[in-house]
Amino acid sequence: MHKPCNVNRLSILAAIMLSGLSTTFGASAEIAVIVNTANNTTLEKADIEKIFTGRMKSYPDGNVAIPMNAAKNMSTRDEFNQSVLGRTSSQVNAYWSKLVFTGKGNMPMELESDAEIISTISSNKGAIGYVSVSSVTDDVKVIAKF
Repeated sequence: MHKPCNVNRLSILAAIMLSGLSTTFGASAEIAVIVNTANNTTLEKADIEKIFTGRMKSYPDGNVAIPMNAAKNMSTRDEFNQSVLGRTSSQVNAYWSKLVFTGKGNMPMELESDAEIISTISSNKGAIGYVSVSSVTDDVKVIAKF
């Protein structure tokens, strides 16, 4: 008598799980790092990371860099933290909690929507932030996409 093979069931289950993962990761939106239109700076990914972790306080031209974060409940924040900072949002929050607690830094300002981020950056020359690429307007300049 032939016993049923569980390999087929496992293969099917694995394929279903992998397709779910690719859907989850494929659904992430592309992030645009934006600055004021009067800001002529160019930044590498490492510079953006340093600004958003408080290790770089000015642009290469000497002007003060003012980072703007998306609110904690926004998916762009999770995507930015993972793609640019290489950390989960929990890791970034723990990092900033330590810096704030020890008096060695202040967290970037948090804004509630892409529209609020764009509005704030368009009226502050030193501001830098990130939004979904689909939200970008002519009021800001894109300096990087992730």
